[in-house]
Amino acid sequence: MNVNGQHYRTIWLKETDNKVVRIINQLTLPHSFEIRELRTVEDIRRAIKDMYVRGAGLIGATAAYGMYLATFEGDLLRSAAILKDTRPTASNLAWAVDSMLAKLAGAAAMNPAQKQETARLAAQAIADDDADYCRRIGLHGLDIIKAIAAKKGGEPVNILTHCNAGWLAFVDYGTALSPVYAAFDAGIPVHVWVDETRPRNQGASLTAWELGQHGVPHDLIPDNAGGHLMQHGMVDMVITGADRVTRAGDAANKIGTYLKAVAAKESGVPFYVALPSSTFDFTMRDGLAEIPIEERDAAEVRYISGKTLSGAIETVQLCPDSTPARNWGFDVTPARYISGLISERGICAASEQGILGLYPEQSHV
Repeated sequence: MNVNGQHYRTIWLKETDNKVVRIINQLTLPHSFEIRELRTVEDIRRAIKDMYVRGAGLIGATAAYGMYLATFEGDLLRSAAILKDTRPTASNLAWAVDSMLAKLAGAAAMNPAQKQETARLAAQAIADDDADYCRRIGLHGLDIIKAIAAKKGGEPVNILTHCNAGWLAFVDYGTALSPVYAAFDAGIPVHVWVDETRPRNQGASLTAWELGQHGVPHDLIPDNAGGHLMQHGMVDMVITGADRVTRAGDAANKIGTYLKAVAAKESGVPFYVALPSSTFDFTMRDGLAEIPIEERDAAEVRYISGKTLSGAIETVQLCPDSTPARNWGFDVTPARYISGLISERGICAASEQGILGLYPEQSHV
C-alpha cells in the first residue's frame, strides 16, 4: 500500500543489511510515520508485546523474522518459546514459529550461513504468502460488494468495520479492508464506518489513517454507534478480521466485535469475517471454551494518548485516581452470527462443513 505516494509493506529486511528487520512503528501513527529497526530476538519480542506491530498476519510475519534473527543468536527452541509467549490469542504467531522450526528441523547438519539463509528464505516466504493471501481475500470479497452495489443503483455501499484489519495489520492489503480497497480501485462507490475501537483506538488511529492514505471515503464513529446505524439502514454490511477461528467457525477478534455481530444479526445486516488460512485453528471446535483471551494492562483503559490543540502528543488519565480497570483484548463471536468467512481460497459458511469444503486437507486434524 502507499504512504504519501510511496509503496510500503509493514515489515521488510533492510536493503543494505539483511540482518536488520524494519517495521512501521504503529505506536506513533497517525500523527507521525516512523520506521523502526529490529536487530535481535528481544527487539522482536518487545515489538510484538508492546504493539509496535499488531494484527494477526503481521504478528505472524514478525515472529517468522524473529526466528530468522534467532539463527544468529543460537538457541532456536528458547527463542521460539519467548516469541510464542508474547500474544496468546492470535493463532498466526504460533503457526509462524512452528513453520520456521519445521523448516529448520535439519539445521544441525547445516553450517551457520546455510542455516541463516534457510531461515531468511522461509521468513520471506511467510511474509510474501501473507500479502498474496490478503490480495486474494480482497478479490473474493469484492464479489460481495459488487452484488450489494448492483442493488443500490449507484449509491455508496456502506461498510462498518471494527479495529484495524487493513494493510497495517498484515504484510500488505489486509483482510477486512482488502475488499474495500479492491472495490474502491474498481470504481465502486464505497464508504466505511470506522469504529474507534477502545481502548487502544486502532480504528481511530490506524484504520482511519490508512483509508485516508488510499482516498477511501470514511467516517470515524464511537464504538457504541454501530447498532444505531444498523437499526436505521445506514450499514449495508459488516466486515471484520479475526485473530483465531476454530474449525467450527467461531471467531476471536478485538473486544467489541461480538456486540457488532449481535446487532448485525438483529438488524438483518450481513456480517463477514475475513482471514487468511494461517488464522484458522483446526485443533479447536468450541471458541468460547477453548480460545485463550488475552487480558492486557489496565492502564490502556485508564489512560489515553492523543494530540493536543497545540500539536503536542500527551497522555491523560480518564478516570478517578483510585478507579481499578479490567482490559480483555478480545471476544469470541459464535459461528451462528457470521454470514460467511472470506479467505484466500474463497467464501464459505462459518461451519465445519463449510470450512473443510475449502480446506479438505484439514479433515483429519
